[in-house]
Amino acid sequence: QVQLVESGGGLVQPGGSLRLSCAASISIFTTWAMDWYRQAPGKQRDLVARSSGSSTNYADSVKGRFTISRDNAKNTVYLQMNSLKPEDTAVYYCHLRIGPNEYWGQGTQVTVSS
Repeated sequence: QVQLVESGGGLVQPGGSLRLSCAASISIFTTWAMDWYRQAPGKQRDLVARSSGSSTNYADSVKGRFTISRDNAKNTVYLQMNSLKPEDTAVYYCHLRIGPNEYWGQGTQVTVSS
C-alpha cells in the first residue's frame, strides 16, 4: 500500500510564502508523474502542478508563483508557493499515479488571509 503524507500547510498573509512537502512510502521513479491538486470549499479538485521526468506543468492561475520540485532520493515532492493570494486558499493534495492505480495524500490546509 502506497502512502503519501503531506505537510507544510498553514495560515499565511497575502503575499506570503509556504512550502508544502509530500513524502511517499515507496521509492519514486523519475518517470512517474507526481502532482499537487487543490480543492476549495464547494469547488472541484483541480490540478495545480505536475512533475514528470524532467518536465513540469502548472495551472495558469499559479504560473510564475508556484514551483514544483522533487527529491527522488528522499521520495519527496515539494510545492513552493510564493506571492500567495486569498484565492489560493484550499486543501492541497499530493497525487501519484502508477499505471492504473492512483494514490492520494490526506491533504493539508492552506489559508491565505490577513
